[in-house]
Amino acid sequence: MKITIDQKNFELMIDYHQIKKRTRLISIQLNVTYENQYPVFIGVLNGCFMFMADLMKHITIPCEISFVKLASYNGTVQQSQVNELIGLETDLKDREVVIVEDIIDSGNSLKHTLDLVNAHQPASVAVCTLLLKPGAVLHQFDNIAYVGFEIANDFVVGYGLDYNGAGRTLPAVYRELKNEK
Repeated sequence: MKITIDQKNFELMIDYHQIKKRTRLISIQLNVTYENQYPVFIGVLNGCFMFMADLMKHITIPCEISFVKLASYNGTVQQSQVNELIGLETDLKDREVVIVEDIIDSGNSLKHTLDLVNAHQPASVAVCTLLLKPGAVLHQFDNIAYVGFEIANDFVVGYGLDYNGAGRTLPAVYRELKNEK
């Protein structure tokens, strides 16, 4: 299936049933890992909202939820500077923290978020992401613990990810078609 957003063409990459199945498996892992703890799940807005909502529907352990809002894209271009639009307001000292991301590509946003979280001296920090682009990551991360799907360095939309604000509500993930006539 193909879609068009703002004169860019995209094709289906990961359908909702695959996302739903993988999200449920990740939530089981999180429930086991944090069974006797009280973790804080921190979602990175706007992109994480669909993944985090579906993930949290299957989290059965007691936990807390918070959000930060960052901006790191201009259209399809990743910017080197990350802008913090909504900051962290939860006390994380000596807490178990799980950062929930929609996608890790360059890693600039994640690095910013980790610096922000680590400044609060948590007991531990794990990263949970729907998508990971291993070929695009510019930083070394040791705490990416939960990955839905590893993908190529394609521009993607849907399931929380957008292109110029559009496409976030698509129930699946689509990749940009390049050099299509």
